Amino acid sequence: MKCKTCGQKAVVNMRQHKLALCKEHYLEWIPEQTARFIKKYWMFGPDEKILAAVSGGKDSLSLWDILHRLGYQVDGLYIGLGIDEGIGYSQESQRLTKKFADERGLKLHIVDIQKEYGADIPALEDKSKRGQDKPCSVCGLVKRHEMNRIAHNLGYDVLATGHNLDDEAAVLFGNTLSWSRELLPRQKPVLPAHDGLAKKVKPLCRFYEKEMTAYAMLRGIEYIYEECPYSIGSTSIYYKELLNRLENERPGAKLSFYLKFLDAREKGLFAEQVESSTAPMFNCSKCGQPTKYDGECSFCKLIGIPSDEPSLLA
Repeated sequence: MKCKTCGQKAVVNMRQHKLALCKEHYLEWIPEQTARFIKKYWMFGPDEKILAAVSGGKDSLSLWDILHRLGYQVDGLYIGLGIDEGIGYSQESQRLTKKFADERGLKLHIVDIQKEYGADIPALEDKSKRGQDKPCSVCGLVKRHEMNRIAHNLGYDVLATGHNLDDEAAVLFGNTLSWSRELLPRQKPVLPAHDGLAKKVKPLCRFYEKEMTAYAMLRGIEYIYEECPYSIGSTSIYYKELLNRLENERPGAKLSFYLKFLDAREKGLFAEQVESSTAPMFNCSKCGQPTKYDGECSFCKLIGIPSDEPSLLA
């Protein structure tokens, strides 16, 4: 198969786009498409300070690499979760993230949950009662809190995450199965800042996971290949497997599913719920972060921050 741009041997064939490209033109195509998505969804401008949440995986490191190549002011944030069973997952993730930043002269902020709060994810999992997919639920809660705290405290305009199309389609599939009228309206490439919550963007939301894997490999980005040990057996992975079976039979099905949802959303499918989702929020009595409830936020309840501690947003 030949590259559609130059006619040389293609290294990537994207059936869903009916597009094959050589290494050179594929590594040009991904940033070009990312820039197009940033503009289409009004994610951020050239003068805004961006904080990229990086985990040591292919998607987040590729995101940081792409935004840097596009000339944006982007620093990284790594959150050490203390998940070090077997392969030393968090230690290896942090090593690769730091190596990536050092080799490119990029600024990296590192937050260690154990040092900050005296408990890591395994310990917090033990004390949590969050139900199904408990480790992932606890981890997500902690990461959301810390990403917003650091972005707020350090004066970043935008928080960027490396969610790809497979991630977004799996979340959308799960929320559609349960018809979550609370979560469905909030799924979009951009969540505007409001009430102290950082603006959140997903520049890679229209790229397939395979496309990001190819980008990372062709760019020579060293990343952690192993999945988080706590993610094994999670519903999100199960949903991805189901959607992959559909994609194999109908190339482009995942992209169509996601884009048609965004189109319906923009046409007012969840207008009432969207309006209520941006309603004014309370401030947590412990950490000061926005919360839906009057009193402590879910993070502070989990961590057990004493009431006499100063606000983490101070």
